[in-house]
Amino acid sequence: MSIRFGWSAPPDPLVMSLSGLLGGGVCEGGGVTAAQRPVRVVLADDESLVLDGLTAVLEPHPDIDVVGHACDGDALLALVYEQYPDVVLLDVRMPGMDGLTALRWLPAIPPPYCAVLTTFDLDSYVDEALRAGAHGFLLKDTAPAVLANAVRDLAAGGAVIDPRIAARLLPRLRTLPVSRGFEELSQREREVLMLLGQGASNATIGRELAISESTVKGHVTHVLVKLAVENRVQAALIAKRLRESER
Repeated sequence: MSIRFGWSAPPDPLVMSLSGLLGGGVCEGGGVTAAQRPVRVVLADDESLVLDGLTAVLEPHPDIDVVGHACDGDALLALVYEQYPDVVLLDVRMPGMDGLTALRWLPAIPPPYCAVLTTFDLDSYVDEALRAGAHGFLLKDTAPAVLANAVRDLAAGGAVIDPRIAARLLPRLRTLPVSRGFEELSQREREVLMLLGQGASNATIGRELAISESTVKGHVTHVLVKLAVENRVQAALIAKRLRESER
């Protein structure tokens, strides 16, 4: 397995917020809450060298705290119960319970924001990860500074995806059906959906609409239920498809 942990960010970011994928503004990161407590991160991979490398990349950042390592899906679930992380970065292929299976179990736990971090960029993994509830899909050759920003974006409620993956997702947007559930959304829920389509975090949506973050969370939940989607990434793709259908 070839994994690069370089120490200088590339001229062009290797990771974009979902807003970049969908044509919106930049997704705001910067921590979990206004209190600026460190973002608690759990890493899951079956190779200790990868875990050590990722930890070495993230730990120098004072606003990021790596609180645990897991080598398989079972250990990951136990660790999430124990540590209540804000963000989980997990590999797809692990022995025993793999990363994709673990993703499906995580929503039953106080849910962290999860991104698949892997060397495998096959379409099947991307589709399955998003269906399982992932908030992002990153490759392991992501530059360190960009990876740290991706963690911050995830913790702020955003979504991140590697542009190499995004390039293959974009053509699918043209064939993505417009959800019938959109007609059931209230005006406020539609406004929230459009902001999700721009990659906005809950805090950003709250500021934009002048409502509390807890109210935003309630609206997001209603949007996901009415659109019959599993996460805000899928909702954002629907928002993009709706915008395109109006042109």
